[in-house]
Amino acid sequence: MRVLVTGVKGQLGYDCVKELKSRGYEDVLGIDIEDLDITDEKTVHAFVKNYKPDVIMHNAAWTAVDKAEEFKDKVYAVNSLGPKYLAEAAAEVGAKIVYISTDYVFPGTGNKPYEPDDPTGPSSVYGSTKLEGEKFVKSANPKHFIVRISWVFGKNGNNFIKTMLRLSETKTDLSVIDDQIGSPTYTVDLARLLVDMIETEEYGTYHATNEGFCSWAEFATEIFRQAKKATVVHPVSTEEYMRLVPNQAKRPFNSRMSKAKLVAKGFKPLPTWQDALVRYLKEINE
Repeated sequence: MRVLVTGVKGQLGYDCVKELKSRGYEDVLGIDIEDLDITDEKTVHAFVKNYKPDVIMHNAAWTAVDKAEEFKDKVYAVNSLGPKYLAEAAAEVGAKIVYISTDYVFPGTGNKPYEPDDPTGPSSVYGSTKLEGEKFVKSANPKHFIVRISWVFGKNGNNFIKTMLRLSETKTDLSVIDDQIGSPTYTVDLARLLVDMIETEEYGTYHATNEGFCSWAEFATEIFRQAKKATVVHPVSTEEYMRLVPNQAKRPFNSRMSKAKLVAKGFKPLPTWQDALVRYLKEINE
């Protein structure tokens, strides 16, 4: 299969290319913003028509949640129109498309894990533009995998773990939110699942994160425990944190997502987030 991977400089794009090549895929093209402007419809169609991929793994996105509130039109172009153009271009050449979405498409209320077909209701520009992207992909190309993820960490980019480790160099204690609950997701594990998916025709919308739930405070505590850092975590509510750091986009309290559909469709779930953290800390320390 010939595979086109967008966002190759990001955490997930980097690991998708790595996973494909480790499995013997020879015809893989990883691209980023300087190679293709996904918001330019004509250019996207010409690029895809010329390359003729069998699969497009679309990881590129505007992920700066707070900044998204200021630049709605730009974010819509990247997160909604970009996927639309790629899905349409993929359909024209008969290619499958993988679109990476987010827990932010949900209202983030309650405490039950969201199922893939539960009602959506984003409360931020980031969430609403990613949801529009989902809708465009669904209507443009029946051969789609929409994969919602959360709390992502990988070697090739910035993330919560790197931030915590950096802060632990100078801080003896940190205030971290304890009333937002979700699942960390290691891009190495996720890339393996996505390549498993493209080798099937089990199209549809899925949730994919590492197994288990935690708060950001619990996540930070485990990071410091595993990394043998003495930094103490002080759990605080979102409300308290917003007073310390104002002008932030609204974030979901409940980011729990059910992975039952993955298992039902024959896919192997990701390992626990604690196990993923062990391997990730080893990876970034090597």
